[in-house]
Parts: sequence; structure tokens; C-alpha cells
Amino acid sequence: MALTVLFALFGAALPAQTDMPADKSALVPHVTVARASRAEVVDEIPVSGSTTPRQEVLVFPKVGGFAFESIFVDVGDQVSAGDVLAQMETRVLESQLLQAKAEQSSAQASVRQAQSQIDAAEAALDNAENKLTRAQQLADRGNLANADLETARANAQSARASAASAHDGLAAAKAAAERTDAAVGIAESNLGHATINAPVDGLILARNGNIGMIATTGGDPMFRIAENGRIEVEAEVIETALGSVSEGDPVALEIAGVGAVPGKVRLISPAVNPATRLGRIYIETDEQRSLPSGVFASGMITIDRHQGLTVPSSAVLVDKDSTYVLRITEEGVVQRVDVTAGLIYQNQREILNGLAEGDVVMLRAGTFFGDGDKVQPVFAEGAGQ
Repeated sequence: MALTVLFALFGAALPAQTDMPADKSALVPHVTVARASRAEVVDEIPVSGSTTPRQEVLVFPKVGGFAFESIFVDVGDQVSAGDVLAQMETRVLESQLLQAKAEQSSAQASVRQAQSQIDAAEAALDNAENKLTRAQQLADRGNLANADLETARANAQSARASAASAHDGLAAAKAAAERTDAAVGIAESNLGHATINAPVDGLILARNGNIGMIATTGGDPMFRIAENGRIEVEAEVIETALGSVSEGDPVALEIAGVGAVPGKVRLISPAVNPATRLGRIYIETDEQRSLPSGVFASGMITIDRHQGLTVPSSAVLVDKDSTYVLRITEEGVVQRVDVTAGLIYQNQREILNGLAEGDVVMLRAGTFFGDGDKVQPVFAEGAGQ
């Protein structure tokens, strides 16, 4: 009786026996696969930096000590070479020019006076030498006393000295006139520099002055101008990649506040910063005139673009001995194949050798399978069959 009760309790708890599936292929695991195919492969190098003027022109006042009475431009203005940017007070400078010109006129009069003295001295010299000649002739014939001959000689000597002194006076007067000419030139230059003009066509990036400010020739520049308004990107590249970059390489930039901007490498610096191990490159863009200066920019330099045999990156596995993929045969058998992998681009891995176009490879869970395993391949969406 007791045995009958126990069987009733525990027998009811035992699972009913199930039949084995008639189709053994139902036990073969399904794996996601894709075909090796040819696709475009791009080799890119990341860069980051800031926008900067291609050529920045600094404008300083060339004369100091005078107040600005007008400033005609502000940050962001486009200017042409010769445009007036600012104007200083000129009353003192105009007075200095008038004084210099007055001294110049006086010096020129002194030159004319010195020339007149030379003319008079040379006339007196000619007369004295003529008298000396006649006196010498008379003395030779015994018709003139020696005392009179000596007087004629002394007069001629004095006339020569006077003529020489007159020539020296003219040289001194001309030197003084040249100094006054230089003073006039300086005064005119200072007066001209009271008007600050744009030296080049460009964009005003900064203005460091206000009306009433006293101009100084040192310190910060009065204006900063981006010549022709050209703004480019000054970027940094890791030193190990710098040798792969060439002038003219295309760059896909992303500039803060602007968005995607195409560009190309304009210049590569020959020096690397020893502290950061970064090299510097300069990237020009087609939109350089509309870019702000000083904002962050990043991007990718394309150094190579070609067609290559690729598989999804997840299909490439690495262990301590090699890089490999798991190829699936037409019979659904797993084969480990050593490969040489190349570039990664858009989640695809280039295969340099080891596979042929059209080979089927396992995408995921490859570490759980080995040579000879039987699987049921399922092509990933978009992977092709």
C-alpha cells in the first residue's frame, strides 16, 4: 500500500519521455555570416586645431603722444588698402611742419648768401693776383721797390684765404640746409602718420583703441587685420603620422559653429614640438573668407583611397599567434584561415591576403568555434548571399 502511494507521488513528478528529433540538422548552430567583397578603402589621419588668419597684419601708430580724434572702423569690417582707419589730432604736427619749413627757407637763404660771398671773394682774388703779376713784371725790370712787391704778394695771399673761407662757408650753409630738408621730411612724415591707413585689403580682427586715447608706438597693435580676409586651420598631427601627410591632401573638417567644411593641406611645418610630439600643418578651405578666427576645428586627412577586399571588422580575430577569420565552406564546415589585415574603414577591415572575393566568413562568436565544426550560415542583412 505504501509503495503504491510513493509511486503515485513521485511518479507524477517525473517528466514524460520525449522523442529525439528525427532531423539531426536541427541541432546545428546558426551563425551570422557575410561575403568578402571589394569596396573602397580610405586611409585617414585625425587632426585638431583652431582657425587662424593665413597672414595677420599688425597696424601700430607710427607717431606717438597725440590723441585720436576719430576711429572709422570696427571689428568685422572689411577694408581696402589705403582706407583711413583712424585719425589723430594734427595741430601740433602742422605747427612743427611750418617751423621746419621756415628753418628750411632760412637755410636756403644762407646758401645763397654764401654763394654771393664766394663770388665776391673770387673776384677780389682775381684782382689781387692780376696786381701781383704786374708788380712782379715791374720788379723784374727794376721799376718797383721790393716793399711794394711784397705788399702785392700779401694781398694776393689774403684774397686766396678769403676765397677758401667763402667756399667753406658755402659748404656749411649747404649742410645746414640739408638738415632742415630732413627736418621738413620728418615733420611731413609725422603729419602723414597721424592718419592711420589700412596697409592691405582685409578683415579687421581686433581694434585696441578709442577716441581720446593717446597714441603710443609700443604695446599692443592698434588694429589686427587678416590679409584678404583669408582664414585657415592651423592643426596638429602626431609625429608618427606626419610623414604620411602631403601638401594638397584633402581634409574633411568640422568647424565649431560652422559645420562640415572641405579643405586641403597647404603647408607642413618641418619642426615637431619636442614636448607634445606633435607636428603642425596648415589647411586652407574654399570658405576661408567666411570663417571666424580662433574657433576649434577637427577633421580627417585622406592620405590614400583605393579599392580593396574587405570583410566586416567583427569577422577578423586576433590571438597571440596570428590574425585570422573563420571561413564557412559550402558544406557549412568551419575553417580557420590566417589572413593579413589592412585598414579599417566604415566598420570594414581590408584583407590583404588569405581570402578570395566571395568567401563566406563568420561575423560573430568566432571564438566559440574551431576547424571542422558544422554550422548553419545565416547572411547578415545587407551582407549579400
